Amino acid sequence: MSGVTYGFTDETVVVTGGSSGIGRAIAIAFGRAGATVLNADLRREPKDVDATVSTHDVVSEAGGHGEYVETDVSEPDELAAVVEATREFGGVDVMVNNAGWFHRAPMFGVDVETFERIHGINASGAFFGSQTAAADMIERDAGGCVVNVGSISSTHAQANQVPYDSTKGAIRMITRGAALECAPHGIRVNAVAPGHIATEFGSGAAKKEAAVEAGELVKPIPLDRPGYPDDIADVSVFLASDAASYVTGEMVYVDGGWQVF
Repeated sequence: MSGVTYGFTDETVVVTGGSSGIGRAIAIAFGRAGATVLNADLRREPKDVDATVSTHDVVSEAGGHGEYVETDVSEPDELAAVVEATREFGGVDVMVNNAGWFHRAPMFGVDVETFERIHGINASGAFFGSQTAAADMIERDAGGCVVNVGSISSTHAQANQVPYDSTKGAIRMITRGAALECAPHGIRVNAVAPGHIATEFGSGAAKKEAAVEAGELVKPIPLDRPGYPDDIADVSVFLASDAASYVTGEMVYVDGGWQVF
């Protein structure tokens, strides 16, 4: 099967949480398409065991232009600073709200601090990332795209994940509501919903691959493999491209068929 290529030359993309895992793959994919990519993350260096070069450097090597901006997405002012930094490159054209924190615990074992922290990173980060980027696009009368990273947990409850699942459910409705309000301004807002992805996020790549191979998931994956960060990156780039110009308010599941039964 031949690969699909997209062109983002002269466009500026912000990817939150782009140093590792899914965010890193998304940032590099936009870099390959020629974009200027700002990696907005608390951590500069990747956590992935097979990655040694910083994301912004790989983006530049791949054909785009990479920048790193230290960012805590739970702080709206820091998200605003990232969007302001894009003005050097013409302003933000694509905002990818990917940064997230995973926490597994029984409902009765979750304290207020943990609940507020996970919502501050996952849900608030997506909301204010969308709000700030869209406001910049509107001010410049430029149109643009927002891509939020949800999860199969956006609509499917999983054991011992109430705080995490609730943030991903929020992202689904942030996406739909923002799409409705932003459409008159030529701004599309969509989300990608990863399934069981082999990354260092959560249980770790090796454990996820082994669990799928051993059939240890609560239910099987019809395509019989875990997903990988590039699977999510490909769909994210599609959603931001002209190929998806009539798509907004959607959540696209990239889960190997996990949620269909």
